[in-house]
Formats: sequence, C-alpha cells, structure tokens
Amino acid sequence: MLFANKTASDKRAALRAGLASGTLLQAPGAYAPLVAMEIEAQGFDAVYVSGAVLAADLGLPDIGLTTLSEVAQRAHQIARVTDLPAIVDLDTGFGEPMNAARSIRMMEDQGIAGCHIEDQVNPKRCGHLDNKTVVDTAEMVRRVRAAAEARRDPDFTLIARSDARAVEGLDKAIDRMKAYVDAGADMIFPEALEGPAEFEAVRKAVAAPLLANMTEFGKSPLFAKAELETLGYNLAIYPVTLMRLAMHAVGEGLSELHAKGTQAGLLERMQHRRDLYRLLRYEDYNTFDRGIFDFEV
Repeated sequence: MLFANKTASDKRAALRAGLASGTLLQAPGAYAPLVAMEIEAQGFDAVYVSGAVLAADLGLPDIGLTTLSEVAQRAHQIARVTDLPAIVDLDTGFGEPMNAARSIRMMEDQGIAGCHIEDQVNPKRCGHLDNKTVVDTAEMVRRVRAAAEARRDPDFTLIARSDARAVEGLDKAIDRMKAYVDAGADMIFPEALEGPAEFEAVRKAVAAPLLANMTEFGKSPLFAKAELETLGYNLAIYPVTLMRLAMHAVGEGLSELHAKGTQAGLLERMQHRRDLYRLLRYEDYNTFDRGIFDFEV
C-alpha cells in the first residue's frame, strides 16, 4: 500500500552515503511504525529500533528475553512505513556465531539497512548498567566475521558494539574495536563512554565510522549534534527518548483521568485527530482507492 517508496537497497545505499558525508546522522528510536512515520516527517536521517525499547514494550526487562522472530517482526513493521534507513539492535546475535549469521540474513529479508551486534555475554543487560560481562575478544571476532560473511547485500551496514569499556577499561576496549573492524565490521558502537576525552580517544584510534549512543540517564554526556560532529562521530542514536516521553505523558494522563473521571482537561495535550490522519495519509488512501474501484458490479 502507501508505505515506503524506496527499496531496501536504496535505503542501505543512503545510509552508507550518509555515514561517509562528514555530517552527523541522527536516528531517534521508533518503538512503533507510527513513530517512525513521525520521525521521517520531522526530517531526521534514520530510525533506530532499540532492543531495550522492544523488550519494554513487551513488558520485559532488557536482559535478552526477546527472540529473533519478535525483533524481526517489529523491525519489518517499522522499516516498511518509512523511506528512512532502519537500524536494528540485535543484542548478542541470538546465540552462537552461526545464529548471528542467520540473524543478519533475516534482517536483510526484513528490509533493514543495518544492525549492531554486541560483545556481552548472553543474557545481556542494558549497556549503561554496572556489572556487565563480555565474551573474550576471539569469541566476538567470530560473531562479527560470521555476520559479515552472511551478508548478501554489500551495502548492509554491520555495526559491532563493544561494552568492554566498563569491564576492561578504555584501552582494552579500543583494542577490541580494532579487532572487530578487522573481522568485517563496517562501523563501531563504543557503549557507555564517560566523557569527551573518551569519545575523542576512540575516534583517534578506530579507522571506521562511529556510533554515539545518546541515551538519557546513562553514563555518557548528552552531546548536541554539533559537538558530536566536532568529535568526528557519524551517527547518533536516541534509543529510548520517544518512549520515555510517551510513557511520561501516558502516566500523567491516566493519573488525571483516574482522579477527575474525565479526559476533558487533557485535550490540549493530545495529538488531534486531523494530525493523526495527516500522518497516516488518509486522503492519499482515499485517492488510491477511487483510482482502482471505478466500476459497478
């Protein structure tokens, strides 16, 4: 129907070109297809599908409880409604290196432009929590190599995430990142860096595009776009921002409805029906339908 006009190949090529452009791409987290449509309408560069947000939406903590099929289904639902590239969180790859390879194939089949796999031990935990555990470098290299070799589309962007900064320190984490690039990663995601100097050190050491995680209430500063561009980063994700905004509004709205027995005082804080219909392109669907159903039975 009236979803994305660009093919998956087009979107993958656009992501590659954007990462090489010298400007920072911004990818807010979309927890639903409708949110992805609004992200595109607002003029962003990409959409991000967070594993933590998907787990939370299913009522689960971010400890590796979601399945590949659940992630693939949500990722496809989001990717199909937007012309923006969709980047997906694949946690630890859902198993052994062979599972990571299958996960990449499935993401390609779902129209995804890129994804990241991390070096935590499964069950994993949120990257900005303490007491994480990482696999040894050789194990993660096998994951990355298997994922890289599984790709059929050379424009599919494989991102290797390292959580080792909090476990082994920055220097050893950088050594890991270099090994992941050598194994076939197109981009590096250094998780939970703790200040500008660390972001700069990774940029100087790693010869690949870099992803900055601008999640709230975590260990990393919330840099502005211009600051990340100055630091030389290529992509910023905002994984939980929109869900946090939405759930805060949901909580406040429910509280008032429960206390007052009516939502009448909340109308000014709601998306109007006309704006929802505009985003959903109701009129375009009507035009499309009239152009097909033009006969009598």
